[in-house]
Amino acid sequence: MRTSIGQYYPANSPLHRVDPRAKFVAVVVLAVALFTRDSFAALSIYGAAALVAFVVSRVPPLWFWRGLKPILWLVVLTFVAQALLARGEAFYSLGPIHLTKRGIELATYLSLRLVVLVLFGSLLTLTTSPISLTDALAWLGRPLRRLRVPSDELALMVTIALRFIPTLLVEIEKIMRAQRARGAEFARGGPLRRARALVPVLVPLFVVSFRRADDLALAMEARCYQPGIRRTRLHPLVARPSDFVVLGAVVATIVAASLV
Repeated sequence: MRTSIGQYYPANSPLHRVDPRAKFVAVVVLAVALFTRDSFAALSIYGAAALVAFVVSRVPPLWFWRGLKPILWLVVLTFVAQALLARGEAFYSLGPIHLTKRGIELATYLSLRLVVLVLFGSLLTLTTSPISLTDALAWLGRPLRRLRVPSDELALMVTIALRFIPTLLVEIEKIMRAQRARGAEFARGGPLRRARALVPVLVPLFVVSFRRADDLALAMEARCYQPGIRRTRLHPLVARPSDFVVLGAVVATIVAASLV
């Protein structure tokens, strides 16, 4: 099970060189703005901006597909649910199923919006190394220190979680292959039988996860990591003019989407 969620794609592109703080703020602002407008025109502007950024990042399209594939079922579920549950005048009926023009439009819009949102999130993780992302989150969370919130530790936890998503997916694939070699079947029967078939997968997955967590803790202790202590950075974050250009492009995108 190959996926690009939480993975970093090394490349020498303008987007890779942008300050991680600027990229994180840009993605968060765009994600919020994406949910404030309900029109295909605004969505097309956000989609075009995401595609331009993806081209600039020089990341192969296959990597985006790997990030979208694990949640493809959610996109399909969103489309089907909105198409069947939306109210309006039906143009096609089959028993209790009624399809409306408003339902199809709403299902298409929400599905495409989810795809654009995944594209924005993938751009952040694919063009930002885990260490840079941790530094950015820790810097942005500095104001929370006055409230005694361990912002550095929270940033490290988020980065580790993102980093271990692809690792756990690989472990799941290995365990399922081993179970299939022993005669296990995961695609037959009803939902209850399929859920029971996953039990032999979940138990070793938890064992492997705790083992990796223990190894990670030992590695951090060997490197003298102590929570709550201010740490210096090998590469301090420094804002450049290109970072403000990116933020300006984000503001221009949001303004353009709000005017259509």
